[in-house]
Amino acid sequence: MSLKTFSCRALFKFMNHGLVALSKPLSTRDAVAVVIGPSSARGYYNNPGKPRCPGPGGADHVRVVDLRSDTVTKPGPAMRQAIAEAEVGDDVMREDPSVNELQTIAADMFGMEAALFVPSGTMSNLIAVMVHCRERGDEMIVGDLSHLHIYEQGGSAQLAGVHATTVTTLPDGSFDLEQLESKIRHGYPDPHYPRSRLICVEDTHNIQGGRVLPLTFLQEVRAVADRYGLSVHMDGARVMNAAVAQGVPPSTILQHTHTVSVCLSKGLGAPVGTMLAGPQDFISRAVRCRKALGGGMRQAGILAAAGKLSLLKMVGRLEEDHHNAKTFAQALLDCDPPLFAVDMAAVETNILRFRLQETSLSPSEFCARMSEVGEGEEAALGQGIQVLMYPHFENSVRAVWHLGISPEDTQLAIQKMQFVASQFLKDKVRAQ
Repeated sequence: MSLKTFSCRALFKFMNHGLVALSKPLSTRDAVAVVIGPSSARGYYNNPGKPRCPGPGGADHVRVVDLRSDTVTKPGPAMRQAIAEAEVGDDVMREDPSVNELQTIAADMFGMEAALFVPSGTMSNLIAVMVHCRERGDEMIVGDLSHLHIYEQGGSAQLAGVHATTVTTLPDGSFDLEQLESKIRHGYPDPHYPRSRLICVEDTHNIQGGRVLPLTFLQEVRAVADRYGLSVHMDGARVMNAAVAQGVPPSTILQHTHTVSVCLSKGLGAPVGTMLAGPQDFISRAVRCRKALGGGMRQAGILAAAGKLSLLKMVGRLEEDHHNAKTFAQALLDCDPPLFAVDMAAVETNILRFRLQETSLSPSEFCARMSEVGEGEEAALGQGIQVLMYPHFENSVRAVWHLGISPEDTQLAIQKMQFVASQFLKDKVRAQ
């Protein structure tokens, strides 16, 4: 890639963000680092956008394989048609037939009494916390690596006045039940302590690499909750992936929870929306919270039509994403030189976490190399390939498969990974 081309485009990106012009050109690697964004383990959502600079041969010779997240999916022709033809009404008045139908479908699928269409997963989780924890100063128990605890801006405390206490998240996304039980407060209304109200679980577990919670674990958590009069809420943003991986209907998983939040805009491919489901009285109170948070939408049927298609047509294909993730993971293990560490038993769904065994190659540099079109790449591979991934927790890299990534795209990503590994080895040898 031309240094001049990349430097100019990187500078343009800086100027668009209101920053001062650079006093000297960026190196290609530094420019890629700008595109990739901060390498902080907890900052992978800060990515400013995917690289738009073509390789040396021009845009026609570059393929982009976007593995940053399953949130980057775009609606296909059938979904766009459903959106265009959706029957709509005023959902705040409960008069949008498409929304009402979607909520009925979701409730039946999840084995819950009722469901509510909500703009986002973050809002859905916050509403659940607000309804379960009715008094400011109540407490919820969450995993210390849960999405709700780390990536939702502390909204439960900030907006709901709910305190969180944490249990240690284990590698499979679960936590120790004895530790969980030790976190439950006793002696209410002793004025010294908050009141324990809620236990939150996450399935599949994002940070732990799409791990599926064992059904026995969920059953045991529910037993603890029932023993002490607590509720169980599941952040089930990707619970449909869990259901496919375990070969069970989602209701089999969710029978062990009181409420669930299920995202439609990740692997299921809808552009917007999350379903919050639970008992009828819970959903009645959730409607009030949604309105207070600005989530009451009017002619939302155009979005609900996409969500309906997601639940009815897109669940079965998640298995393809799981297979593609496993294919790439195996290629990492087979790579020569052996640069990567992967626990194949932990690759259960569409999220892959892997580590770099070479200390001189950091996750951020690996992601930069994968995202740029390197020198000699088009000659070696027949085209430029940009594979977008994120540096992640504990010196790892995260890649996520979704409906926008085909088996062919996965093979392209493997070719690029092998090329990057080969080039790194050559660079290392030259430096010795």
